[in-house]
Amino acid sequence: MVETGETDYTATKLSGSAESHVSAAAMEHLRDFARKEQAPEDLLELSDIDLLSTLGLISGNRLTLAGLLLAGKKSSIKTFLSGYGWTHLRMKSDTQYSDRMDGQEALLVALERITDRIMADNPITTVEQGLFHFEYRSYPEVALREALMNAFCHSDYQIAAPLIIKQFPDKIEISNAGGFIGGISPDNILHHMPVARNPLLVEAMTRLRLINRSNLGIPRMFTAMLIEGKEPPLISDQGDSVSLIFMAGEMSVPFRMFVAEEGKKGRILSLDHLLIIQYLLGHSEIDATIAARICQRRKTEIREILSRMESNFGYLERGGTGRGTYWMLHQEIYREIGTAHISVWNRRIERETAKTRILSILKQKAKHGESGLSNAEIRKITRASRDQVKRFMAELRDEGSVNTSGKGAGTVWEYTRKENGGK
Repeated sequence: MVETGETDYTATKLSGSAESHVSAAAMEHLRDFARKEQAPEDLLELSDIDLLSTLGLISGNRLTLAGLLLAGKKSSIKTFLSGYGWTHLRMKSDTQYSDRMDGQEALLVALERITDRIMADNPITTVEQGLFHFEYRSYPEVALREALMNAFCHSDYQIAAPLIIKQFPDKIEISNAGGFIGGISPDNILHHMPVARNPLLVEAMTRLRLINRSNLGIPRMFTAMLIEGKEPPLISDQGDSVSLIFMAGEMSVPFRMFVAEEGKKGRILSLDHLLIIQYLLGHSEIDATIAARICQRRKTEIREILSRMESNFGYLERGGTGRGTYWMLHQEIYREIGTAHISVWNRRIERETAKTRILSILKQKAKHGESGLSNAEIRKITRASRDQVKRFMAELRDEGSVNTSGKGAGTVWEYTRKENGGK
């Protein structure tokens, strides 16, 4: 790979004339896909050989492996890329499938066939809005296409392993050969600079506008799932392969309508907004550390994003101060989205109840001359997270009710009696 000093395997030239390996049907698919993406018409009007040459896929009248992947005959693909291919399985369980199809066609032909198979078992949810009826698939087609394109573009074609698509009743798993490269990982993939394992193939597809080199594919996948109130894709590195999972889930009609209405107001929810709101639909609060992790941003960036979501859009409301600052989804947003989650008011009651319970136990321990409570013990009592406990106790300390003793793992919280005048 160019970025790592290795050879671009897809730039390898094939023996024989280019014409002998090019498929007219594959070229037709290539042009059709490119026209849908508004690729330059003067490029698409070139003859097959001139088009491939202009894209750098033919050199000295010899087709490259990248050209073979995009426009090759099936027979030539089998000869020069015997390990390339795809397998789609309709899974009944983790170990059994009811239906299977394999293919070894040029990339864009394969993309169409795989998409057709997935869409045949991709249920539709109809949403009525006024006089209009909108249809939404369990798996948005744009997310599927981006995932498949990404898998084809970044596969390691030196490994004799097909692209595997497992379609379960409740999820789709897409796996391609070759682990992450160039410092990319599941923890930074949303904003990492693009790194191509197959530069020639990627460059040709970029010029055809089939993909882009601005790292928009992964964010598009995430956004397509999140705007329907679903979980974002799960991406994992298996060492010699990468796996991406879409969970079907149930579409949240109120959330989808909320996103649409915000769009009408000129508020286009960014991926960061969607990730934060989606997290808060399952958790009572979020702080900068958690938000930075799920959005893959620096803390300085995420604090600014959280503040704008609070002050500019009214999506969040703030609690705590300084390092103990946290945000909750605004009560009005809960009402608008129509979730079954507890309200902001109830969450506040729960917080105060937890603090009262902790203080009562600490009073009793102090009365009997016993040691206070550790963070772990308080977590068991309140069923709160470590960070939530830190905030509870910081509030009690600021009120003058508790303080700490000991250091490190031996640190405990103790009752101070300051609320009664320090006596």
